[in-house]
Amino acid sequence: MRRILIQIVAGVIAILAIAYGGDYLSLRFRVPGHREQFGNVTVKLTYAIHEKNGRTEYQFPPPEQQACVQSLFPHYGYPPCWYLNRHTTQTVEI
Repeated sequence: MRRILIQIVAGVIAILAIAYGGDYLSLRFRVPGHREQFGNVTVKLTYAIHEKNGRTEYQFPPPEQQACVQSLFPHYGYPPCWYLNRHTTQTVEI
């Protein structure tokens, strides 16, 4: 029973590694038709500043463009565009 569980876990890890590697190679070499690697998404930030008296002050700077990659997983230090398009409002805790 334990051996089967180890094989299943190893198989899942191998599938995820192959998917991540294929996604990276697709992004790196622009495999499907010389597509764009990067994109921009407008993100609305909210700064939540915790004060000493226990209150929280909120600041709302103007929306800004955030770089993203056109892939399934994050690469090159940028999040995927599909994720940013679904999370256009972000809160930064300070």
